[in-house]
Amino acid sequence: MAEVQIVSAEQSASRAGRFSYRRPAFSRLLWVLALLPAGLVLLPVLYLLLRTFESGISGASLFLNLGTLQTLLRTAALSASVTFAAVVVAVPIAWLTVRTDLPGRKVWSVLAALPMVIPSYIAAYLMVAFWGPRGMFAQWLGQWAGIERLPSIYGFPGAFFILTLLCYPYILLGARAALQGMDPALEEAARSLGYSPLQVFLRVTLPQLRPAVAAGGLLAALYVLRDFGAVSIMRYDTFTRVVYVQYKSAFDRASASGLALILVALTLLLLAVESRTRTRARYHRSASGAARQPAVARLGKWRWPALIFTGAVVTFGLILPLGVLLFWLVRGVQAGEQLAPVWAAAQNSILASVLAAVFTMAAAFPIAFLSARNSSRLSSLLERVTYSGYALPGIVVALALVFISINYAFHLYQSLVLLIVAYMILFLPQAVGSVQASLLQVNGNLEESARSLGASPLAALRKITLPLVKPGLLAGMAMVFLTAMKELPATLILSPLGFKTLATGVWSAVSEAFFAQAAAPALLLIIFSAIPMAFLTFTEH
Repeated sequence: MAEVQIVSAEQSASRAGRFSYRRPAFSRLLWVLALLPAGLVLLPVLYLLLRTFESGISGASLFLNLGTLQTLLRTAALSASVTFAAVVVAVPIAWLTVRTDLPGRKVWSVLAALPMVIPSYIAAYLMVAFWGPRGMFAQWLGQWAGIERLPSIYGFPGAFFILTLLCYPYILLGARAALQGMDPALEEAARSLGYSPLQVFLRVTLPQLRPAVAAGGLLAALYVLRDFGAVSIMRYDTFTRVVYVQYKSAFDRASASGLALILVALTLLLLAVESRTRTRARYHRSASGAARQPAVARLGKWRWPALIFTGAVVTFGLILPLGVLLFWLVRGVQAGEQLAPVWAAAQNSILASVLAAVFTMAAAFPIAFLSARNSSRLSSLLERVTYSGYALPGIVVALALVFISINYAFHLYQSLVLLIVAYMILFLPQAVGSVQASLLQVNGNLEESARSLGASPLAALRKITLPLVKPGLLAGMAMVFLTAMKELPATLILSPLGFKTLATGVWSAVSEAFFAQAAAPALLLIIFSAIPMAFLTFTEH
C-alpha cells in the first residue's frame, strides 16, 4: 500500500507539473529564472578552459609537470587520509550515542557535531597558538619541565589533524540518522544465530550504514579538496594554496587557471567514482511490519573507555579550541585591544550572508520546482548542472568573476554584488537540495486542485506551495548563511575595498601572528555560525 501511495504521489506531482505548463507565460518565466543561475554556475569552468587554452599551456606540460604531480599527490593523500580517519572517529561515536547506555549520550551527540561550525582557518590558528613550537602548551612545559620548544606541527600532520576534527561531523550526522532509522530485526536474527555483538556490528549493522557513511565521506573528501584556510596556515601545498599563491604573489593567472582546472577535474572525478560505486542493494525491509526501537546495548566494562574516547574527541575538536579562543580574547582585552572594528566586520558579515541566503534561495526555487514537478531530461540536466557547483572551490569562482568583471563589467569589480554572485554560485546546490526535498513531500494534487478552482499558477504557488515548503526554504537559507559566513578565499579576493568581514579579519590577524587580535572576530564568527546550526537541529527534531 505504501508503494502504491508513493507512486500515486509521484504521478500526481507529474500531472500537476504538466498542468502548469499549459500556461506558456508561466512556463517561460520558470525556465528563464532557472536557466540564469545555472548559466552562472557554468561561467567559472568556461573561464578556466578559456584562460588555460589562450595562455598556450598544453595539457601535457601542465599535467606532467613535476610540481603539478607533487601537488596532486599531496592533495589526494590528504583527502584520502582525512576521509578514512573521519570514518574511524565518526562511526563509533554514532553507535555509542544511539545504541548504547553511554553516560550523557544525548549531550555527547550534540557536542560531537559542533566542530562543524568552526572554520578551518580558525581551527588552524588555534592549533598553532596552542600546539605550536612556542605555543601555550610549550610555554607551560617550559615552566614545569624545562622544555622550551616542541616539534613543528606544520605540514601534513597539522593539516591532517585539523581537517579530521572538522570533517568527522559530516559522517557522524548521517550515521546517527541511519542508526536511528534502522530496523533491528536483522541484528536480532543474527544474535539468535549465535553471533557476538562485535560480529553483529561488523557483519550486519556496518553494511547497512554504508550509504550514510559513503555520503558523509564524500562531503568530507570534498571539504578537504576545497579547503584553503587550514592548509595555508599549516603551510601544506594543496591545489587551493598553490593556486592562491600563483594568483596573489606570482601574478601568474594562466598557471593559476590551469591548476584550478585540475582541481575541478579532480573533484568531478571524485563525484563520478562515488556515483559509479554506489551499489543498488536495498537497505530497507521488504516485508510488512512496524519499525521498532532497538534494544540499548550495555557497555559494561567498556563504559569508561568509550566515555574517554568520546570525551577526547569532543575535547580536541570543540572544548580546547574554544578555551584557547577565550584565553586569547581575555588576553587581548587586557592588553588594550579595541573591539569596535570587530562589530563593523560583524555587520558586514551578517549583511553579506543574509543577502547571499535570500538571493541564493530565490535562484534555487525555480530549479527545484522544475526538477520536482516536471520530470524531463532537460530539468534533470538543469539540476545536475546546478549540483556541479560542488566541484567549484571558492578560489576558482573568485578568479573567474575577477576576469569577467574586469573585461566585461568593470563597474562590478570589487563590489558587494559580485561577492553575492560568488556566494550564489558556490552555495546554490545546498539551497536546491533543501527546497527539492520539501517539494517532493508536497502532493501535487493540492496545486492541481487550486488551479482547477480558477487560481492562476502564481496564486497557487503563493497560497499553497510556498507555505507548505516554508521549513525547507528556511533550512536552505540557514545552510547558505552558515557557509557564507565561513567562506574565506572568495571573500578575500572579491570583497569591496574597505569591506572587512569576520573571516577576512581573522585571516589578516593570523597571517601576521596577532593571535589576540584574531580572537574576537573568530569567536563572533563561531557564534554566528552556530545559530543556523542550532536552527537546523531544532527543526529536525
